[in-house]
Amino acid sequence: MARAWLCLGANIGDPPAQLAAAVEALAAHPDVELIKASSVITTKAWGKTDQPDFANMAVEIETALAPIDLLHACLDIEREMGRVRIEVWGPRVIDIDVIAYERVEMDTTKLILPHRFAHERAFVLDPLREIAPDTADWLVERAKG
Repeated sequence: MARAWLCLGANIGDPPAQLAAAVEALAAHPDVELIKASSVITTKAWGKTDQPDFANMAVEIETALAPIDLLHACLDIEREMGRVRIEVWGPRVIDIDVIAYERVEMDTTKLILPHRFAHERAFVLDPLREIAPDTADWLVERAKG
């Protein structure tokens, strides 16, 4: 089993309930074991700022899925929860990002690990520091070069 860290966010509908439902769906996946979940924080929208605030959190999991398969599992949960991708950084019912997978570094058209912007975003780092401070520190240090 590999250890991975995911960040979740939502800003339309009932974001806290949607985050809880997404965590439940992740934990129910046969190849995922939920290890830790952060508290939910509220943050201003990033990138496209003319939208409601976001509820954000992070989870630490163990998984038998390879990185790309984990991404697909997250995208499946998003679709099942009604996520429709209309605009980049736009409002969403749920967003599940793979932030880090072990200390794997990869850059494909489907997935970049670690997440290329994680070290710049407090809405990622703050919940991640709550559950995995070493991983948050690694993301920041790695970005410094």
